[in-house]
Amino acid sequence: MKTELFVGNEWIAADSGETFEVVNPATEEVIAQVAKGGEADIDAAVAAARSCFDSEEWRKMSGRKRGKLLAKAADILQSRLGEFAELESIHNGKTLFEAKIEVFMSVSTLRYYAGWADKIEGKTIPVEGPFFVSTRREPIGVVGAIVPWNFPLNLASWKYAPALAAGCTVVLKPASETPLTALLFGEVIAEAGFPPGAFNVVSGGGSTAGMALVRHPGVDKIAFTGSTEVGRLIMQEAAKSNKRVSLELGGKSPNIVFADADIDAAVRGALTGIFYGKGEVCAAGSRLLVEESVREEVVDKLAARAAKLIPGDPLEKGTRMGALVSKSQRDSVLEYIARGKKEGARLVAGGNPVAVNGKGYFLEATVFDDVTPEMTISREEIFGPVLSVLSFEGEEGAVELANETLYGLAAGIWTSDIAKAHRVADRVKAGTVWINAYNYYDTAAPFGGFKASGFGRELGGEALDAFLETKTVWVNLG
Repeated sequence: MKTELFVGNEWIAADSGETFEVVNPATEEVIAQVAKGGEADIDAAVAAARSCFDSEEWRKMSGRKRGKLLAKAADILQSRLGEFAELESIHNGKTLFEAKIEVFMSVSTLRYYAGWADKIEGKTIPVEGPFFVSTRREPIGVVGAIVPWNFPLNLASWKYAPALAAGCTVVLKPASETPLTALLFGEVIAEAGFPPGAFNVVSGGGSTAGMALVRHPGVDKIAFTGSTEVGRLIMQEAAKSNKRVSLELGGKSPNIVFADADIDAAVRGALTGIFYGKGEVCAAGSRLLVEESVREEVVDKLAARAAKLIPGDPLEKGTRMGALVSKSQRDSVLEYIARGKKEGARLVAGGNPVAVNGKGYFLEATVFDDVTPEMTISREEIFGPVLSVLSFEGEEGAVELANETLYGLAAGIWTSDIAKAHRVADRVKAGTVWINAYNYYDTAAPFGGFKASGFGRELGGEALDAFLETKTVWVNLG
């Protein structure tokens, strides 16, 4: 595949001529040398995006035509689903099964916003006086999209699909660990017939290419998914030029199990909540809050099932746990595990690094019991397959413990009492709450966080708001 930058529907080398390595975390092998974009390359990509945005072709293109282009891109991506899924697995470490789900969700996102493109409407407003007042919804301009490495293709689609549907143009900066599917998607864009500059990809470092995109005066809006710390830096830089910003940041999500829940279903939900995607999921249910009377039963079942989640070759059928994305990420997770032990949490499953065929950044599914709210593993986002079990007494105790975090991205509630479920859902401070379920998504359902988990919403019709401006038009009828 091409590993140069995708700018103006062409493949170009980085201005510096430099490249960087992309590594398969399951084998530790270098799989590609990718163009290392910098400030000059961001300049070129933004110029291409601006030229397209200002062009007569793009400006006069109807929403229906934009929708047809997005729908065609969805068809092309679906026809290449196996190719994209294998590439996603190879450079992220996730299982091929999970990678196929991710590509399918990206197809779904493209199709959903293809349907929205010709439904962006204003309204008329009755006012005093002899006036006719109406509003228009207009594209915000050039969008800088910066995405992380955990769901490289899917999280990118959450940004570029609504942006293109709204009539914006896009410069995408993928994570340096996982740039390959973003670059390959350039082929899909070109084949679908998007004009040059509508969609561009610049691979490179976050502190170089990423921050150059944030600081660029030709960028009107930044859409970012990543850590809370980096999100705060982006806000500071974007404020200098009054850029619009939307942020989907970290989480330390509570998954609450009441004593009256279907315990087996709750255990299955807890396992999915933390071990899907190796725990490298912003909405992972990393804090399992269990009512004390059933805590021992829940922990025993969790430990037994976690022990069966054997890490293995991500491309082999039947593998349930792939490799963490990089050595540095696995090292970081192992440090948290060591800290959990030191601070007094009881390790009941996993906790050890694993090699597959002598290679790879694998880690056992890990469960800690006897965790207290002040422990590091209970407070900080680990971003790995590590579950912390905390206990509570009663409904009030569950709500207090659930909200005892800086974050507010997601939460789960397991109970057979639907009235209690709704009471708790009302009081938990989180952007998404699942009841008797966890980790379900749909392109029609908005997703985003409260508190330190960011602001703005992705998916659903609400996502379009991030890429549109409202213009009010007054006509004197007197």
